[in-house]
Amino acid sequence: MNKRLLLVALLLLGSCAQAQVSYQRLLGAEHESQNWLTYSGRYAGWRYSELDQINTGNAPRLAMQWTFQVADLGQFETTPLVVDGVLYGTGQNDRAFALDGRTGRPIWRYQRNLPDKLQPCCGAVNRGFAILGHKLFMATLDGHVIALDTKTGNLVWDVKAADSTAAYVFTVAPLVVKNEVIVGVSGGEYGVRGFVDAYDADTGSRRWRFETVPGPGEPGHETWTGDSWKTGGAPAWITGSFDPELNLVYWPTGNPSPSDFGGERGGDNLYSNSMLALDADTGKLKWYFQFTPHDLYDYDATQVPVLLDADWEGQPRKLLVQANRNGFLYVLDRTNGQFLLAKPFVKKMTWASGFHPDGSPILIPGQTPTISGTKTCPGVRGATNWYSTAFDPDTKLFYLMAAEDCGIYRKTGRIWDRNPDPSDAGTRYVRALNIETGDIVWEKLLTGPQETNYTGVLATAGGLVFHGETGGDFAAVDSKSGKTLWTFRSNDSWRASPMTYMVDGRQYIAGADGSSIISFALGYK
Repeated sequence: MNKRLLLVALLLLGSCAQAQVSYQRLLGAEHESQNWLTYSGRYAGWRYSELDQINTGNAPRLAMQWTFQVADLGQFETTPLVVDGVLYGTGQNDRAFALDGRTGRPIWRYQRNLPDKLQPCCGAVNRGFAILGHKLFMATLDGHVIALDTKTGNLVWDVKAADSTAAYVFTVAPLVVKNEVIVGVSGGEYGVRGFVDAYDADTGSRRWRFETVPGPGEPGHETWTGDSWKTGGAPAWITGSFDPELNLVYWPTGNPSPSDFGGERGGDNLYSNSMLALDADTGKLKWYFQFTPHDLYDYDATQVPVLLDADWEGQPRKLLVQANRNGFLYVLDRTNGQFLLAKPFVKKMTWASGFHPDGSPILIPGQTPTISGTKTCPGVRGATNWYSTAFDPDTKLFYLMAAEDCGIYRKTGRIWDRNPDPSDAGTRYVRALNIETGDIVWEKLLTGPQETNYTGVLATAGGLVFHGETGGDFAAVDSKSGKTLWTFRSNDSWRASPMTYMVDGRQYIAGADGSSIISFALGYK
């Protein structure tokens, strides 16, 4: 082989090696700021990037660079991954695609052949991929976990995890830990028995399963009366976080089933509305914390856990922070689940007045749903929801989308009937919180239709927080003050959480809007 051919071969080999995402790369994802390697950008769930090419000084120069139409209707909730210039995303009805991150040009497309009858609660959505080696992992609406080839989009393996005819579906973006693909099931509204699964990344064989509703003889089974545990819900439909040092996966769970009627499921209903700490190798439960015992308001705890190492009351602690749908910001010790703090991040709060030392809520009397209707705050849409929060290590602030909202909860026969309060449309805010106190440092009021607030946030080292607007805008604000520096009007629904990446020395901000991926970068003078 002559020297030129040898050089070309070595370059091609190096390119292939670089494109392969090893577990070591995932462990150091925060050091690959040009890429976005996991659903939250890193195992700790920060949704923060070290990229600072786009910053407070030049944010007004942001301009749309490209759009990609997913070619389907419905809710578009993906967070794309980016690896070495290639963007990988999923869409409605289990579509998937790979794009050139510079231009949005499609490299390949994939479409899952789904059965006609499915029961996704809240749209035929998929929130994204996980990646390891040359495989992308996707959990599907028909209850399967699949692997696709990163270069071609071809199917590598396909494993049935649950029965979609019994309302088991997947909408979650998987999390890869070591050589495991971890997923959590949806379907809590229809009486599934929730679980978190881990699958071998090479073969698709199931490594372990943790049932989120304990069966007879298992700890926590006594928190369900009669046979209510069999259809107890507690789905696990948002991606968790991982601490490699402790070897613990932190996975949040959703509502008990029926979500709005507690008469036949007496007890606290473990492990619904909880944070689970699971051994990454075995799936064994190490500890749990239940945020809303015996939930009557559909207060899913399916919000991404954020892992921080910080001083707490003068002592270094390993912390877990979560802004919960029930309206409280929680701080736990992530080594053992010890309750450290809960503080409302909304002003409209009527279901709980405080907490016992163990973290169980002190309920406010008179908030149980009635036949005539009981107004309770937050409402069923929650003080926040599944969309991502962000943490900035420079400002040490925690950013989230918050809703000042209430609902009317009515007891109608065997179910609760809950609806937004027709006399109060509610308001939406981006808020920055001090994690040591839970205090609101700044807030930005959002204008426009108040029935939609399903958009997350992204923080960057450029001193910016990016977020969608309820009125159809996308915006960049100063992370220290909340001052709006730039907006882009799309007149469509931002429902997912944005991310950022860099290709050829140029930083991009991208997110799912309506039925499109839109990517922004600095325009030229």
